[in-house]
Amino acid sequence: MSRTGTTSFTAALEILLKGPVYHGGTQLLKNDESHIKKWIDVTQHTPAKTDADREYVLNGVGELVHGFAACTDVPTAAFTSELMTLYPDAKVICTVRDADKWWASMEPVVKNANTKVLAWIFKTVPVLRYFRQFHDAMDDGRFGELYFRKGERKQPARITYDRHIQWLKDNVPADKLFFFDVRDGWGPLCEILNVPVPKDIPFPRMNDSEVMADFMRNSIKQGLINWASIIGAGVAATAAVGLFVGGGIKLR
Repeated sequence: MSRTGTTSFTAALEILLKGPVYHGGTQLLKNDESHIKKWIDVTQHTPAKTDADREYVLNGVGELVHGFAACTDVPTAAFTSELMTLYPDAKVICTVRDADKWWASMEPVVKNANTKVLAWIFKTVPVLRYFRQFHDAMDDGRFGELYFRKGERKQPARITYDRHIQWLKDNVPADKLFFFDVRDGWGPLCEILNVPVPKDIPFPRMNDSEVMADFMRNSIKQGLINWASIIGAGVAATAAVGLFVGGGIKLR
């Protein structure tokens, strides 16, 4: 789940597994647009109503994570059932933190994701211009399927954390499900994966909130710059047309 130390967790897994790890916050927002559009397409087939839908989602998830040694964060966390089907011998490690602190960190993200102003700013930014569409597809599809109840507002809340943990306990075999707090460092994680603790390599300590905040600040800045250029070009074009219509510019 997002905001549970997944950036540090991802870096640690890449060291231990000696391969690339799919971190949703990185891959989804910094990849090419075909990637986020594929996630939107896959998510729009959830909740699956037919066997064809289920097959489509399974194949789509498999295609999106192909070549990675592991997956972390959203959206892959919401597709754990498909990942277990694709990789039946894999272990499911749920990163945890105090639920109230999780929501204190997550609530601003949820509020920002639902603001129309931010969606407008991002309309000129590659990849991010599809973020609102992805967000809505998840809430209407898989995320809503797992974590929302009838009559509730379609967006994450404090209870989402508890429902995520419970869903994992109800659907993942006990011998394959593990819970890990990144504050505990190498020891517990290496024990879960049955690998030796890295020598002379400190456990990665990255702040998910700071990483995402920096990314969002830079993206908002880029969006505003893009809009300023568009508006400036529009004003210049309007002025030029005015001069032409008014006779200020003569063509020979």
